[in-house]
Amino acid sequence: MSTILVRFSWLNPIEFVSRNAIQYSSGNKMTISEMFSNFLSNLSIKNSETISLRYGEITSVLNKTFRDTESKESNTLRVGSFGRNTGINGISDLDMLYIMPKTKWDEYNTNNGQQKILQEVKDAIKSRYPTTDIKVDRLVVTVTYKDFHIEVQPVFEQDDGSFKYPDTKNGGSWKITKPKEEMLEISEMDARKNFNLKPLAKMTRAWKNKHGIGIGGLVIDTLCYNFLSQTNEYDSKSFHYYDEFARDFFKYLSELPNQERYNAPGSNQHVKVKKNFQKQAKNAYNLCLKAIDSENNENVNEKWKKIFGRAFPESEKSISENLYKSESKWRNTEEFIEDKFPVDIRFNLEIDCDVQQDGFRVKSLREMIEERLPLLANKQLTFKIIKHNIPEPFTIYWKVLNQGSEAERRDNIRGEIVQDTGSFTKYEPTKFKGDHIVECYAVKSGIVVAKDRIDVPISNNG
Repeated sequence: MSTILVRFSWLNPIEFVSRNAIQYSSGNKMTISEMFSNFLSNLSIKNSETISLRYGEITSVLNKTFRDTESKESNTLRVGSFGRNTGINGISDLDMLYIMPKTKWDEYNTNNGQQKILQEVKDAIKSRYPTTDIKVDRLVVTVTYKDFHIEVQPVFEQDDGSFKYPDTKNGGSWKITKPKEEMLEISEMDARKNFNLKPLAKMTRAWKNKHGIGIGGLVIDTLCYNFLSQTNEYDSKSFHYYDEFARDFFKYLSELPNQERYNAPGSNQHVKVKKNFQKQAKNAYNLCLKAIDSENNENVNEKWKKIFGRAFPESEKSISENLYKSESKWRNTEEFIEDKFPVDIRFNLEIDCDVQQDGFRVKSLREMIEERLPLLANKQLTFKIIKHNIPEPFTIYWKVLNQGSEAERRDNIRGEIVQDTGSFTKYEPTKFKGDHIVECYAVKSGIVVAKDRIDVPISNNG
């Protein structure tokens, strides 16, 4: 069974994409198939060799410590999104199980044995890599590298293929995980659905990263699995229909009731929902409708990019417009967070803005937008973080982007990404008309783990 699982787990849907992708046509406009096949190609993990190297190094260290061998492949299982082949470029939260010798069970099945096994795993890795940041968490040993971290979970394999893992909470206990069943079921459903499940999971990750939706990877894979389980519409369809595929999926998400957990495919174990996603899914569904209506227009790519972000390919028109911007009289100073840090949204962050003018009551910008009240020039704005669930430490960055003809005329589009001064606030005046944007990013261990955005529609010039 494990041999089949390993073979399934390394089936790469991106390779399937590249073999079946239609080449660019001679015209300037891409087909739906071209757009989405290139989108999936852009989402492929660029540092997979480095990740595999780190997995192998950790495995070798633990095998040397607990088995007196130096194998880089034996007694380990790559799990999580990377193991299920549903992760995308920028993945930072990696998981591995190290399968302990069964002869060690009595040694650790004692009072405080859960803490002991995690500490000894940490000590083993630390002895080989003393300068690497390594720490014991409640369930795992976290090994932090520059662009990602690996959570190492020592486990004992059971006769049914499940694993017991240590939990140090409340004095310690052993719990059960069944990643083999999850990996196998995801791969088998992917094959049954014309290899559409894993690409859908990758596209969903791009969407959640674009819009700062802190939902976990197994929740995403479960939602994609459940969607395809209840329809046969895409059992024989591929990239030619991915516009409708995305539309129908986001409609499905938007209509789901709020619930605290789902049952994971294969294992049937509970997976917790940390953030409701229905409202954002409804917005994505509406954007899909607009993009599909614009299929024959030159700007259709830009409409899909509003859903999925910068990984979605640009149109020839956008490339030409960007060239025009570089040659225009105003400076294109906008920066992009993806060029500075990997983006892997795992937590939730919410910002708002207080609008203040002498003699008037302070009002929330989000309230003004909901009430359709105009935002005029010569106001004082205080952007602030009002809610987050990010564990410390982390660093905040801000981006203020001015848009519109007036910003271009004044050569003042801004868009630079700057670090917060420590107050978790950003002060800005309103100066001139335009649909401006403020974004906030939380960076932890070199990864963007949360983000939010607020539109600033100024109605007239100062």
